[in-house]
Amino acid sequence: MKKTIPLLVIMLSLVSLSGCSQLTKAIRGEDYVNAKASASAASASKSASASSSKAYPKELKKALSADTSAFPQLSNDVTDNESEVLMHTSEGDITIKLFPKYAPLAVENFLTHAKEGYYNGVLFHRVISDFMIQSGDPKGDGTGGESIWKNKDKSIDSGNGFKNEISPYLYNIRGAVAMANAGADTNGSQFFINQNTDDQSQKLSSSSYPEPIIGAYAKGGNPSLDGNYTVFGQVIDGMDVVDKIAQTATDDNDKPTTDVTITSIDILKDSSSQKD
Repeated sequence: MKKTIPLLVIMLSLVSLSGCSQLTKAIRGEDYVNAKASASAASASKSASASSSKAYPKELKKALSADTSAFPQLSNDVTDNESEVLMHTSEGDITIKLFPKYAPLAVENFLTHAKEGYYNGVLFHRVISDFMIQSGDPKGDGTGGESIWKNKDKSIDSGNGFKNEISPYLYNIRGAVAMANAGADTNGSQFFINQNTDDQSQKLSSSSYPEPIIGAYAKGGNPSLDGNYTVFGQVIDGMDVVDKIAQTATDDNDKPTTDVTITSIDILKDSSSQKD
């Protein structure tokens, strides 16, 4: 079991969830870490709610009155308009369903990279227990990775990454898969899986979060990341593997001291090849 890490060390370790070289830029989820360390639920609630409502003020109003069925992360079923992959890692398998309806760019990017073997052998280069596990950088240090459009389609990727896709129907609940970035619209190839198991529901307001999502946050997740990172998938099997990876011993830079890798990714279902 890991020893408790002082707040200062935690804050220094939470550098950008980035596919770029801006390793000194703090992620916008740092409010969550402050809240957890100081037990300041009110501070976390204010940060998360402000971030969420700012990202999609018009769409959020409709989502607030939607029932559970409107939120695809809350079901393990894979519908006709969703995709599914099986990620083989050195610690076990993780099954993820993807949401092209809400994050078409991120899903196409991930699926294309997976098909081409881009992620094969890539490390989980940042692991923070009770927060998230991060991978997708072929360089293995958090400074690399490109989108499938880099140098091909500047209308999508200017060279700094492709745009964020934020939806009031997708959140950083436990098991959510999201694009890492170094700021708005800088998505490349890196992604992370939310692993935190602490109850976040009491920190959230029903004026900013749909009730079904507040209920999901009771199982963990990182609401202070909402509105800043593109959620494009959800783990539907293999969270025990995610938890196992999260418990891996790490160095001062949150990199596992023993390599943990993505062996390969199988495409179980590609919705782009399905006819309605």
